[in-house]
Amino acid sequence: MGWLGKALKGSLLVVLLAWLGMAIWQSVKPLPSDVGKAWPMRSVERVSLLADRTWYDRRGQQQLDQQIFDEAVSMIGEARRLIVMDMFLFNRLEGQAGARSARFRPIAERLTDALVAARQRDPAPRIVVITDPLNTLYGGQQVALYQRLEDAGVELVMTRLDRLRASNPLWSGLWHLGLHRLGNDSEGGWLPNAFGGEPVTLRSYLALLNFRANHRKTLTVDRAQGWSTLISTANPHDASSLHSNVALRIDGALAGDVIASEAEVASWSGVEVALADSRETGPGNADSRQSSGAEARLLTEGAIRDAVLARIEEASPGDRLDLAAFYLAHREVIAGLKRAASRGATVRVLLDPNREAFGFSKGGLPNQPVAEELLASGVQVRWCLTSGEQCHSKVVLLRKEATADPSARDAVILGSANLTRRNLDNLNLESSVEVTGRELPVIDALGQWFDLRWESPPHHRASRAWSERDASGRLAAWRYRVMEATGLSTF
Repeated sequence: MGWLGKALKGSLLVVLLAWLGMAIWQSVKPLPSDVGKAWPMRSVERVSLLADRTWYDRRGQQQLDQQIFDEAVSMIGEARRLIVMDMFLFNRLEGQAGARSARFRPIAERLTDALVAARQRDPAPRIVVITDPLNTLYGGQQVALYQRLEDAGVELVMTRLDRLRASNPLWSGLWHLGLHRLGNDSEGGWLPNAFGGEPVTLRSYLALLNFRANHRKTLTVDRAQGWSTLISTANPHDASSLHSNVALRIDGALAGDVIASEAEVASWSGVEVALADSRETGPGNADSRQSSGAEARLLTEGAIRDAVLARIEEASPGDRLDLAAFYLAHREVIAGLKRAASRGATVRVLLDPNREAFGFSKGGLPNQPVAEELLASGVQVRWCLTSGEQCHSKVVLLRKEATADPSARDAVILGSANLTRRNLDNLNLESSVEVTGRELPVIDALGQWFDLRWESPPHHRASRAWSERDASGRLAAWRYRVMEATGLSTF
């Protein structure tokens, strides 16, 4: 081998070592202080369930009953001085499902109208909208709704995802060796846009392969009566408007914690949200407002995992543990569900079939092989009935057996986080809330919501039983595990 061959071989080795080193660093680098945080339990003034329900009647016709963004618009209309919203998907892109768009609700535009109207009031509240750069295809797409917001004086924050660890380290190791410095051009697109908009650049797809995301879905406003926050599983995204989702509106001190959490994310992009603004009228104070009897705490990222695992381990004989998930893949959660069933708890898992997404066909991963594994261990599993839309809720509901034990409390964990490594292991940004108490109306409402979906009566068909045709095989099971462990997946 000549000197040129040795030089090329040495250069290749250096690049490979640099790639490996950067992949490791991006996987373990320190995180900002509020990532993966469990906030203190707060007394709740009022908590209510909101649901976007999609089901099928006796004739097989799709029926909708949607509440979440109607409530969001109402909250924005009541705001006085400050609105902070963090939404993962906030756009009108329809993917390959554009042929179905006549049924899509224009929720992105409706929410934009509400925010612009709030800015036009006198006095106008300060509005901070935090979102994910996926909405602009990482700078490769102009979003007319965003221009409207900025023209109205809304502060639009594109989350700096490079503050997060690598979700797909095999790619991110190479990306951060220099590709991340490539600029993007919203007018220079030449590749088909899988999300349904104008053509995009190659750089947009290269950025997408990092699979990092600010996946949160929160809205917090100050009202004359106090502070309110909405923590949801739903995105204000037109092509998501037929999905099944749930949200909790919570009035009281929790709002101050949500503001503080979102202020951290906004600060990464140089936007400061003064905490004093969110605490002046009482959400940070233990004032004399009447309590609902519920307590709630904000959970982000890895703290959601820890709380979910703790509630699953708490499930005892006679307890009911219900779980609804768009994606279920986290190995610790799956193992916990199997243990709970073996202890004698009634464990029911309602899953999206993972067969469709915005007009694209999918292979059923990860939920198809996970369902088989759970069924073999005594966990009850049903599939959501879907026809293009998604069963997008993320709910863990523990209802304790009626007992004289005064410490026994029902609990629900609900929010943006799918039950996967990417969502629970401090990779994506996520926000969920844990609500606990005894004989709470909101727990009853959630139980009724789950029971109706599970039982699926003829006039309200929303789920079906697992059958042999759903068997995915051992290869699919190992494939999902490899994809989950390496990050080479979209779940």
